[in-house]
Amino acid sequence: MFNEIEVQTDTITERISIFLPTIFDSKGKWPLLLVIDLDGNQNRYMSLFKEVAEDKGYILAAPLGVADSLALSKNMVVAQRSINRLREVLPVHNERIYTAGFRNSGRFANLVPIFIKDVAGVVSVGASLVNIELLASKNPFYFIGIVGTSDFTYPSLLQDEQVLNKLKFPNHLLVHDGDNELPTTKYLRRALNLFELSSMAKGFIPKDSALIQSLFKEDLAENVKYQSQQEWLLADRSLRETITAFRTLKDVDSLRRVQKELRRSKLYKTQYRSRTATLFNEQLKRDEYNYYLEDDVVTYNFNNLGWWKYQMTQLNAKVNAAKKEDRKMGLRLIGYINALIDDNITLVKADKVVDEEALVLLYMLKTITAPEELVHYKNVISIAAKNLDYGTALFYAEELLKQGYKDKDAMYTIDYTHLFKITPEYNALIEKYLGEPRYKVTREEEPEPAAVIKE
Repeated sequence: MFNEIEVQTDTITERISIFLPTIFDSKGKWPLLLVIDLDGNQNRYMSLFKEVAEDKGYILAAPLGVADSLALSKNMVVAQRSINRLREVLPVHNERIYTAGFRNSGRFANLVPIFIKDVAGVVSVGASLVNIELLASKNPFYFIGIVGTSDFTYPSLLQDEQVLNKLKFPNHLLVHDGDNELPTTKYLRRALNLFELSSMAKGFIPKDSALIQSLFKEDLAENVKYQSQQEWLLADRSLRETITAFRTLKDVDSLRRVQKELRRSKLYKTQYRSRTATLFNEQLKRDEYNYYLEDDVVTYNFNNLGWWKYQMTQLNAKVNAAKKEDRKMGLRLIGYINALIDDNITLVKADKVVDEEALVLLYMLKTITAPEELVHYKNVISIAAKNLDYGTALFYAEELLKQGYKDKDAMYTIDYTHLFKITPEYNALIEKYLGEPRYKVTREEEPEPAAVIKE
C-alpha cells in the first residue's frame, strides 16, 4: 500500500513509509504530513489519512524508526532525519510541513514543532499537550486537536485551548460528540482544510475563492445541524472555529452576531452551566483517583482493591445514567483511571530494579478497571507464580477463565508457571472450564516448589 525510502547515516539505516497522491509531480511543491506512531502501527494510521491526502494533494510519510521504547531525544532525532531526507528526495513545500499523531504518539507529535522549527503545525488526536512550559510565543505553531466529548482527554484539551489562546498560538479544537474511537475522515479532512486556509491567509499558496466558499458553506451546514439537534455548546464551538478560520479570508461579522445571540439563549446557558458543573465535579474525582492510586502503590495497599471495584461500579452506573453529561463524565473517568494506571505501569517497569509488588498491584487494578483486557490477568498469574503465591495465581486464573478465555495451550505457557501449571488445583481448574487438562497430577505426586525457575 505504501512505498518506503531509506535514511542512511554512518552507522544506521532507517526506513520511512511514504504515500504520494496521484496528482503528484516533481515540478510543484507539496505539503508534507509526517504521521507519528510509537507502537509500530504506522501504516494503519497512515491509512486513515490516505483518502484525505489523495484529495488534498499531501505527501504522507511515517518514520519507521521511532518507538515508544526509545528516549524522547532519540525519537526526535529520527523525526528530524526523516524530514531532512524527505526534503532531499521530494519537492516538499518548506512552509507546509506538519505532524500528526494519535493518543500517546500524538503527545510526541505535539513536541515535534517545538524542537524542529521547520514544522508548522500538528494534528493531535485524543492527545493533550505534554508540557505547556515548553511553548514559546516567539515560535508559535498551528495546533489542531481532535477529540470526542466522552474522551478522557477532552477536559485537558479544553484547558490547553485556553493556554494556546493566551500565547496567541493559532489553534483549533475539533470536538465531536463521541468517545475515544479513531475520528472519521470528516475531522481529518477538516484539519487539513484548516492548514490550507492558513497557508492561503499567509500567502504561502494562492487564494482559491471557490474552495474558500465551499469550505465556508460546509461549516455553516454543520452549525445548522448542531442547532437542529439542540447541541448548543457544539454549535457555539462550530461558530467560533469558523470565525477564527475564515476571518482573514472573508467577512464573518454576521457569524459573530449569530454567536452572540446563541450565547444569550437560555438553552445555551443551561447547557453551559451543566458542563461547567460536571467538569468541576469530574476534576475532584480525578484528584481523588490520583491521590489514592499514588498512596496504594507506595504502601502496597492490596486491601484497597475493593474500593476501586466500588468506584468502577459507580462509574459504570453513571455511564448508563439518564443525563447525557453524566454518561459522558462516566466514560471520561473510566478512560482517565485506565490511563493513570497505564502510566504508573510504564514508570514501574522503567526502573532498573522493577518493584514487582507494586507492578502486580497495578495489574490487579487493571483487571478491575479494564476486565476485557485479558493480558492483565496473565500478568498477575505470572508474577504470583514466580513468587510462589499459588493462591493468588489460581484466583486470577479462574477470573481469566470466567471472562470466557478459551486458549488452553496458552494457559500452559504463561511466564514463570513451570511449577504452578502442574499442580492438581490448576489442572482441575483447566478441566472445569476447558476440558481435559494437560497434566493429571495427584496431590501426593505434586513436586515441591523448592526454587524459582526463571524463563
